[in-house]
Amino acid sequence: MSELNKDMFEIVGCNDQDSETIVRPNITYWQDAWRRLKQNKVAIFSMILLGIIVFMCIIGPYITKHPYTEQNMANVNLEPNSEYWFGTDNLGRDLFSRLWIGGRVSIAIGIVGTIIEVVVGCLYGGISGYFGGKIDNVMMRIVEVLMSIPYMIVVIVIAIVLGKGIVPLLIALCITGWTGMARMVRGQVMQLKQSEYVLAAQALGASSRRIILRHLIPNTIGIIIVYMTFDIPGFIFAEAFLSFVGLGIQPPNTSWGAMCSFGQAVMDFYPHELLFPAITICLTMLAFNLLGDGLRDALDPKLRQ
Repeated sequence: MSELNKDMFEIVGCNDQDSETIVRPNITYWQDAWRRLKQNKVAIFSMILLGIIVFMCIIGPYITKHPYTEQNMANVNLEPNSEYWFGTDNLGRDLFSRLWIGGRVSIAIGIVGTIIEVVVGCLYGGISGYFGGKIDNVMMRIVEVLMSIPYMIVVIVIAIVLGKGIVPLLIALCITGWTGMARMVRGQVMQLKQSEYVLAAQALGASSRRIILRHLIPNTIGIIIVYMTFDIPGFIFAEAFLSFVGLGIQPPNTSWGAMCSFGQAVMDFYPHELLFPAITICLTMLAFNLLGDGLRDALDPKLRQ
């Protein structure tokens, strides 16, 4: 039998130049999530639309010569024209400037309310899920009691005690709004607290506070971000509804819900007074929900390719 040596063999399909090349680029989790989000055209369009709406809320009141509080009884209930781009209301106020001022209030309530809800819900759910046992039972029973209270009752009580306005409205919406976030974070923490890195942190003597804040909650950040994109339009719609029924923003301040309330009263004769704020609310909520769907797919590690 002849002796085998390396000269008798030939390497096929590979060479020394690319033998050390990594087939897939080495990218982080967030870079990969952004790459996948960019492939979702609907989510990117929603992000651009939200950017346009926020940009107009910032500069919109300054690109018209009519302040949103200016009343002109000679130009009452005008239809859209070259001077009043979106027309005027029953007091002769410019609807264009009032629309974007109202957008500032509505979006601010949505963002601030969501931030408060996320902070409280993450801390409460993280503590409940990490310690478990009797502590978890007591804390979850409190959550269930709060969830059983209709938020309309809470809003009415807060309006009676603190009056009507932005701050009482935020307090009323946030008193029970954080419970959903707390339950979601609790479930995620209960799954993660048996992970190796958590056990290693415990073995190294890390405090419970450090483990919750530095290890458990950051590993649920993807789900939290998705939850926020669905929660912001929820706050915007709740504010619009409460302002529509007279329990939210009060004149001379305005919001999209307050504008819809005034527009509904004259809808048969001046439909533009209801049309513009209603379309803006719909577009904003639709964009947030579509962006949330895109983020949910982009941040899901199971869909990573």
